[in-house]
Amino acid sequence: MLYGVVLAGGTGTRLWPLSRAGHPKFLHPLTGTEASLLQATVDRLDTLTTADHVFVVTGVAHAAAVSRQLAAVPVENVLVEPSPRDSCAAIALAAAVIARRDPEAIMGSFASDHLIANKDEFANVIRKAMAGAKDGLLMTLGITPTRPETGYGYLQCGGTVGAGPARRVEEFKEKPSYEVAESYIKSGNYLWNAGMFVWRVDVFLAELARQQPQLAAGVSRIAAVWGTVEQEEVLGEVWPTLPRISVDYAVMEGAATVGRVGTVPGDFGWNDVGDFHTLGEVLTADAAGNVVVGHDGEVERPMVLLRDTENLVVVPGSGRLVAAMGVRDLVIVDTADAVLICPRERAQEVKQLVDQLKELGQHGYI
Repeated sequence: MLYGVVLAGGTGTRLWPLSRAGHPKFLHPLTGTEASLLQATVDRLDTLTTADHVFVVTGVAHAAAVSRQLAAVPVENVLVEPSPRDSCAAIALAAAVIARRDPEAIMGSFASDHLIANKDEFANVIRKAMAGAKDGLLMTLGITPTRPETGYGYLQCGGTVGAGPARRVEEFKEKPSYEVAESYIKSGNYLWNAGMFVWRVDVFLAELARQQPQLAAGVSRIAAVWGTVEQEEVLGEVWPTLPRISVDYAVMEGAATVGRVGTVPGDFGWNDVGDFHTLGEVLTADAAGNVVVGHDGEVERPMVLLRDTENLVVVPGSGRLVAAMGVRDLVIVDTADAVLICPRERAQEVKQLVDQLKELGQHGYI
């Protein structure tokens, strides 16, 4: 059985002012249903594992909300990190805690803010990745590219591994220019890097120790006392000393260079919901291309009045009427204390407004 690890961190600054530090995007229902992104992430694992095999790594500020939204997940499976140390420390902590329960467990690591359209195909790809993990490979899920995308990292693939569909990952590539992305697509040897991983915990922890001995030793110390009266003391002492680094940089790139990383190509309608424009592309639109994002769960869906509009993404979050007329290709986000209006084509730049608020010391809006 798979141990599912869900990373529930970050603030989603490109989805400001909907996503805030205190209530980030993974807690919002941006799936086209009443389920939050976090709930949808856990729900899609239900044919692969059970709730007691699901772990969530999150921050202190969000632990209570995570437990409320995931009532079936045991509260002790919500691993609370004292401060953000990027993905490697979070994943390593979960792997080390799971290894104490089941030393050869197969673990899958998933972001809490991705959308998956085809749940059955997603589970099918995970099962194929689990087969590669059993053979000792660090597996990553590669998404079959549909366009030359400059916002994603890529996996450069080599030949097949074993008898299954898994391919060797030769190199992790950074976000490319449009021209380079076009060449990747034409070659047929590149997949999008979705940041989803499957491996045996013992294999991952051994590779972590080889490449990141300080991080591995620190996480081992924490896991050794997890669930005991010493947990908080050791966590408070060791956690701030861990390197702040992503798992791609810390482990996967180095493992790929020595032939220890495999991938299974997937085509299951994956989207990372990075900004409001993307959200508008994946949710159901009206005949004019307008998308109105569903209610928050706490605030009843307010009235939205659109007249002679096209391709709008409207997020009504304040409870008041939002009306628009004679405009097109805009993002309109209305919250209790902030309103955002910008062209859809500039949705990626919204995080610059958050940076500006930080510079102005306006942290209450962040």
